[in-house]
Amino acid sequence: MTTVDVESLKQRMADFTQTLQDEICGALERLDGSARFREDPWTRPGGGGGRSRVLEDGAVLEKAGVNTSIVFGELEAHFAQKLQGEGRQFWAGGISLVLHPRNPHVPTVHANYRFIQQGGKAWFGGGADLTPYYLYEEDATHFHRVHKAACDRHDATYYPRFKAACDKYFHLRHREESRGVGGLFFENMGGDLEKEFAFVQDCGKAFIAAYLPIAERRKDTPVTEAQRFWQEVRRGRYVEFNLVYDRGTTFGLETRGRTESILMSLPPQVRWRYDHHPEPGTWEARLVDVLRHPRDWAGQEG
Repeated sequence: MTTVDVESLKQRMADFTQTLQDEICGALERLDGSARFREDPWTRPGGGGGRSRVLEDGAVLEKAGVNTSIVFGELEAHFAQKLQGEGRQFWAGGISLVLHPRNPHVPTVHANYRFIQQGGKAWFGGGADLTPYYLYEEDATHFHRVHKAACDRHDATYYPRFKAACDKYFHLRHREESRGVGGLFFENMGGDLEKEFAFVQDCGKAFIAAYLPIAERRKDTPVTEAQRFWQEVRRGRYVEFNLVYDRGTTFGLETRGRTESILMSLPPQVRWRYDHHPEPGTWEARLVDVLRHPRDWAGQEG
């Protein structure tokens, strides 16, 4: 059996995520054409730190966060037992991004790729998912097909497995609906870490090609006040998932990461309207119906 150099993987993962952060932030600034990212380096008292970048009040992006972090040290005993590894010593490095567009015809998007070591066990995890407010099927198909291509370069079983895991994970049980139209989600693939690192790199590099053409296509679509209202209502669902179910939020808070960086995923404007339901037959109602019945987007004609 080949011995895996975990220390080398940690450094290479750190280097990769910071390079990817630079590439994605540059692409997003060109897309927005107006605002720039603010960078906040931070240090974690228990060990490690990160580089948070947030863009606000842009022409295209109302709020965008692209963060990298490397944290390490000792986990609280109660939380260490909930993870997959051994003991309380840990190391975690990765990149996490969430983009909240201004125009409701442009979908929100999230991506996260990480490498974690806990005691003698180490694993990769992450994925990417799309959350539209108005469903354009060709956009969902494009997003899925780009990620499927990244998966297929490594293993033909990856995309169907990780797409199904994404549909299951990004599900609001209390609403009986998905957060969005999914993408990929994986955690502890359990194989060769070097091969998994190559896969994670391909997925991370696929983000720009998966999302930017969608944003470019929709960013200048005319918007009504009613459409903006719907966007803010749906953003409420995003907040509900992140604060109730999201493992990344929990991990960051439990390991005492930087709170501002952890909660950068929350949208700038959101509303909860009591018992709100869209009118039958509308675009809004069609979106909700799709969110209750996941589809095989990559298999559709696009």
